[in-house]
Amino acid sequence: MPQDALICHRNSFTLPLWLVRECDLGSFKAAHPTWGSWLDQHGFSAERQRVLMIPGQTGEMVGAVAGLGPLSDWNQLAWWQVSGLPDRLPARDFHLEGQLPDRALRQVLTGWLHGAYRLTRYKSSAASPMRARLAISGGFDEAAVLRQAAAAAWARDLINAPANELGPAELAAEASDLAREFAAEFRCLEGDDLLANNFPLIHAVGRASSRAPRLIDLRWGDPRHPTVTLVGKGVCFDSGGLDIKPSSGMALMKKDMGGAAITLALARCLMSRQAPIRLRVLIPAVENSIAGAAYRPGDVVRSRRGLTVEIGNTDAEGRLILADALTEADSERPSLLLDFSTLTGAARVALGPELPALFGNDPQLIEQICRCGEQESDPVWPMPLWEPYDEELNSRVGDLNNVSSSSFAGAIFGALFLRRFVASTNSWAHFDLYAWNARERPGRPVGAEAQCMRLADQLILERYGR
Repeated sequence: MPQDALICHRNSFTLPLWLVRECDLGSFKAAHPTWGSWLDQHGFSAERQRVLMIPGQTGEMVGAVAGLGPLSDWNQLAWWQVSGLPDRLPARDFHLEGQLPDRALRQVLTGWLHGAYRLTRYKSSAASPMRARLAISGGFDEAAVLRQAAAAAWARDLINAPANELGPAELAAEASDLAREFAAEFRCLEGDDLLANNFPLIHAVGRASSRAPRLIDLRWGDPRHPTVTLVGKGVCFDSGGLDIKPSSGMALMKKDMGGAAITLALARCLMSRQAPIRLRVLIPAVENSIAGAAYRPGDVVRSRRGLTVEIGNTDAEGRLILADALTEADSERPSLLLDFSTLTGAARVALGPELPALFGNDPQLIEQICRCGEQESDPVWPMPLWEPYDEELNSRVGDLNNVSSSSFAGAIFGALFLRRFVASTNSWAHFDLYAWNARERPGRPVGAEAQCMRLADQLILERYGR
């Protein structure tokens, strides 16, 4: 649904919406004594995600109250605590009543727009119903929230798209359209051109598919500005290759290009706000398929960096295509290098689907990323590049194996493998994320999620300004 259908201007017809914390419920009742018994009759205790409409003397709707639960500090309000409001409120126009800090207002608008997202494209009756609209006026940068919300919705559309509709070619087309919109440079290597230009790992992973592998390369901005390079894993479908996944493991593999979608969405945010950077986006886009040309366990492939990689498991394909892309990114020694990928199930075992794992080679960068994640309610958790594990990636026949023989610490081994291909860049961070809501919650339906996009936008804003 377009954002202008979710936002309105405050006028005499907009209804007041009170956000009430448990600690404020008594004072709210005291300030509105005629409504106190109404709240009590309906058992309203300001519990989180609870909404209650307020009637007038003749039964007409005069406002609504929404609970925020045990929130003690308005600056700790998170967008997901209000993302259920568009579903719980009737199709009327509302304005927030009372004074909130700018950060809280940003979180409310972010949650409202996030919770209003709907995937209706594949429904035969896709008519959008009338929805509640929100009017917000405050000192915060409302345009920035709208930009981020639009980019996140685009990323969610891409991740939610079925693999029969979104393959490497279609992902490249989306990136090409983005480049055209912002007058960016665009280049895409396809099929055997990857071998001719020395991207052998990307070619090896994608060559078995009838949909040719690609390397998407977008550049934008003034070359005199600091270079920020974003790398996104674009596995448009992952069968596991010859080390085939079971059907249960393959069911969600349309989302294995989640890192690429988030990278493109972040690039949209940065270009939309004219960030003072030289931006580069690299996305290896492949389908990991099974055919006579499929790469095999035991194969040895020479990477773009020159290191030979023994294939211990064809289902650890993401780190292979990222290795070639990271080598290319690293060759320019960017000021900041970020990669986003749905890399390992081990990260989900360790941290669950809602908390991406963060690795990097710069402690100050890691600290700043975590702080930005907390500020934007877009959290990550730092994990170690544990040096003693690195030797377990050694191969008897090549320079390294793409997997360890150990069944432990899979997320760390994935990150250590990628680190082998970041030799010159001093500030690199790797996000091992899920890009998916695994359970139904208010305003957060099962489906795609643009994890780490908002925190990365804030990170780049802090480091390089407007």
